[in-house]
Amino acid sequence: MENYDILIIGAGPAGLSAGLYAGRQNSKALILDKGLTGGLGLEVPMMENYPGFEAISGLDLIVKMKNQTEKFCEIKEHIMIKSIKKEEDGFLLEIKSIHDLEEKIDEIFTKSIILATGASHRHLNVPGEDEYLGRGVSYCATCDGMFFTGRDVLMIGGGNSAAQEAIFLKNLQSNVKLVHSGRKLRCDKHLQDLLEEKEIPIILNAKPKEIKGNMMVESVIFNINGEEEEIPTNGVFISLIGNNPSNELAKELGVALDEDGYIITDKNQATNIENVYAAGDITGGLKQWVVACSEGAIAATSAYKNLEKL
Repeated sequence: MENYDILIIGAGPAGLSAGLYAGRQNSKALILDKGLTGGLGLEVPMMENYPGFEAISGLDLIVKMKNQTEKFCEIKEHIMIKSIKKEEDGFLLEIKSIHDLEEKIDEIFTKSIILATGASHRHLNVPGEDEYLGRGVSYCATCDGMFFTGRDVLMIGGGNSAAQEAIFLKNLQSNVKLVHSGRKLRCDKHLQDLLEEKEIPIILNAKPKEIKGNMMVESVIFNINGEEEEIPTNGVFISLIGNNPSNELAKELGVALDEDGYIITDKNQATNIENVYAAGDITGGLKQWVVACSEGAIAATSAYKNLEKL
């Protein structure tokens, strides 16, 4: 059984920052993630507000952060946490590789935990959304946009992410339309100017009702200004404002959550459970890359200082 000082669950911007700070403080630290390093950060087409870079994609920044963090902290991807239990002097976890066909369970022990589990995409919750996932329905233009070059696509959403991804798709030569359920877009003014500059059509007050197709997506039915309309399309990209907090492990540990399911922390990123901290999108608030990095650094520093007292 491996023993650690600080275990970080989640390898997005918050988790990577926590791992970097924990490792540089000479703590024995480990980052676990059920998927690839980066999480939703991999899907950001371009950022123009991360300090030090006039413009950088989420993928490029994750690669830089991962390479830096791995010098000080071990990272394990595709790891499923089967159980997590609070013990007198720490936490015992049972973990399993998602790629391991056998039911091989490993145990690890850690003195403290940083939950950086992030959040998942919000869904439309309409007929056809789950059925056509991977067959025309996608939540990541950066991941799947290349398959729709020269084809008709709808980007559903009205915030910054939706606007950025619509522009990204347009740059891939997709015939993209931005569709929003509200009466006006909620993205920043400079993104609205770019949408106009790129001549991306915008359909407002359009509420999706059903995604239709045969083997692949063929159309989406909307209620537009009170009238039902079916719009033909080859693909549907969904980027709604807000996410669902990934709080299953927090609940298992008895961590206090707010009314929206986000973890409640103090100024040191500490939760109500001793030696459990949280950072990044799982804490709610302003969901920005720079904020996640800051919270990860604070959580790791707080965990280290508390370990010194033990």
